[in-house]
Amino acid sequence: MTLDFANRGQKIEIVNIPDSNVRVQAIRLGLCEGAKLVCSEKIPAGPVILQNRMQEIAIGRNLAKKIQIKLI
Repeated sequence: MTLDFANRGQKIEIVNIPDSNVRVQAIRLGLCEGAKLVCSEKIPAGPVILQNRMQEIAIGRNLAKKIQIKLI
C-alpha cells in the first residue's frame, strides 16, 4: 500500500521508499523507513498531511504514490 491511500486518523509506518531520489527528499523532511506517523489530514486531489511528533508535513500526491506504508 502506498501513502496516497492512507486515510485521516490512521497510524502508519513507512516500510519502503524504493526510489533513491524520493528517499533523499523524504530524509530531508525527517521521514525514513521505519518511521511511525499519523495521517492527520488528506486533502481531496491535494497533499497528504502527516504528523510526526509535534510537526506536520504536507506530502504531495505524486511523492506519496512512491512511498510504501503499512497500517499499525
